[in-house]
Amino acid sequence: MRSTASASSIPTVRTVVVTSGKDKVFCSGANIFMLGVSSHSWKVNFCKFTNETRNGLEDSSKHSGLKFLAAVNGACAGGGYELALACDEIILVDDRSSAVSLPEVPLLGVLPGTGGLTRVTDKRHVRHDLADIFCTTTEGVRGQRAKDWRLVDDIAKPAVFAQKVQERAQALAAQSDRPANASGVALTPLARTLEADALRYTHVTVEIERAGRKATFTVKGPSATQPASVAAIAEAGAAWYPLQLARELEDAILSMRTNELDIGTWLIKTEGDAANVLAMDATLLANQDHWLVRETIGLLRRTFSRLDVSSRSLFALIEPGSCFAGTFLELALACDRSYHLALPDDEARAPKITVAETNFGLYPMATGQSRLGRRFYDEQPALDAVRAKAGQPLDADAAFAVGLVTANPDDIDWTDEVRIALEERAAMSPDALTGMEANLRFNGQENMFTRIFGRLTAWQNWIFQRPNAVGEKGALKVYGKGDKAAFDWNRV
Repeated sequence: MRSTASASSIPTVRTVVVTSGKDKVFCSGANIFMLGVSSHSWKVNFCKFTNETRNGLEDSSKHSGLKFLAAVNGACAGGGYELALACDEIILVDDRSSAVSLPEVPLLGVLPGTGGLTRVTDKRHVRHDLADIFCTTTEGVRGQRAKDWRLVDDIAKPAVFAQKVQERAQALAAQSDRPANASGVALTPLARTLEADALRYTHVTVEIERAGRKATFTVKGPSATQPASVAAIAEAGAAWYPLQLARELEDAILSMRTNELDIGTWLIKTEGDAANVLAMDATLLANQDHWLVRETIGLLRRTFSRLDVSSRSLFALIEPGSCFAGTFLELALACDRSYHLALPDDEARAPKITVAETNFGLYPMATGQSRLGRRFYDEQPALDAVRAKAGQPLDADAAFAVGLVTANPDDIDWTDEVRIALEERAAMSPDALTGMEANLRFNGQENMFTRIFGRLTAWQNWIFQRPNAVGEKGALKVYGKGDKAAFDWNRV
């Protein structure tokens, strides 16, 4: 699984029309027969990844001026409608047969797995009783009723459908500030070495310790000689450090999430000079309105968000040689816990962290909240205390004092404290940890994204394992075989 980072490839595109090359069929969603024989973990990872892809559409629309129009030219069901829901607008052909539907509950005994229920209510504001009918009706809703129920934005007869789509695409493009004549960046293949217990990239290394069911992600900071001008950045292209880093880290996260299911704890480390990271941040901030810099910030933002929604325990280890500053501090702020080594008798080797302007909103979570805001529940006194320390390298005691790290053991206690924490974590139920972590990471006021990634994580891990869905006579198992599902009618 890979993301395309297409906005970096074709910056002059302002509107993407999502449609089908086939008549009468837009998209019927996932391959149900494939899902019926897939493992539980594959189904959940599939749903999570596809929802992150939908988030990417919404993120690009919000931050990059890239608008998406779903031109629904035929039957649109399940994941197909969820794809349409992620677009800015939906136009449905009014041909008396094309309909939109979310038939997972009546047909498969599961939920629309990638945020469909939540987007129907929270994004499209479909009245809840109408949504109830819609989500329990296999044939879906078509024509004027689909528009009246807010399931689509507009309808058009077949004779004028293409014209209507073109008009709306042009209107959406007119809202965009994307460049009219920029040259894109060729995204060359990543240099990745796969080993039995490691992934190695230019700037990211993942080393797996199978006995302890943990992996160490080490992110290497930039060198001192980095492009500072837009011209130099464009010349570097895909090799520009922040862009290459984001692509490598995203690839590593997705690879570990999909292929190493037993590795339940990820340790996050950094290596390098904090001054170089802060210099990179200064370049990003100074040029953030340039299309390539903006897209790179967007890819970093979405990559950090992948950490937020990964069903792994995330621990940051802040040790000598670390460079948790600015953009790199986001890695620690995304973690469930952070351990910062105190070396009171060795100031030169004592690891420091540095808060920077980039930590106050440049990389918001999927919810729109900064990780500092999430950490302190947007309570202003705590945020003011942290902002007062911005730009200052903070040792373990200073970072602990303002609440930026979980623990600050000294070198006498460090090894035992970290070891015990990791051993205790490895002994706990992975199911319970997955539900707990998701809900704690998305704290505070509920919104569409907390519901998708907080609640739905638990819902998927329950419903997708129930016999009513995946038992021998479960709805997902017997779909397409002509057999009727056999349900346990007890409500749990």
